[in-house]
Amino acid sequence: MAEAESGTTRIHVVVRGRVQGVGFRWFVRELARGLDLAGWVKNRGDGGVEVVAEGSEVSVGLLMQRLREGPPGADVREVSHLEAGPVDSLRPFAIVH
Repeated sequence: MAEAESGTTRIHVVVRGRVQGVGFRWFVRELARGLDLAGWVKNRGDGGVEVVAEGSEVSVGLLMQRLREGPPGADVREVSHLEAGPVDSLRPFAIVH
């Protein structure tokens, strides 16, 4: 997790496994909105799901925990961290294409 300028925490991760076609993006969007996080989620061409999220350390930590579990039907094999760049203050948390 990276410390953002405003005192919030930011993550940029790729989730791999059986994470497409199981409602993973919707799961992440609803969870992130409930945690009052900014950011986005999208499917990747390699079969993974990419997530950028920013908010309180507690909320981002809870999101990371749930990303490792996934929704019913998902089989999360790996959560890889990427360099956490800017979020562009996307609120509410959005699914992007």
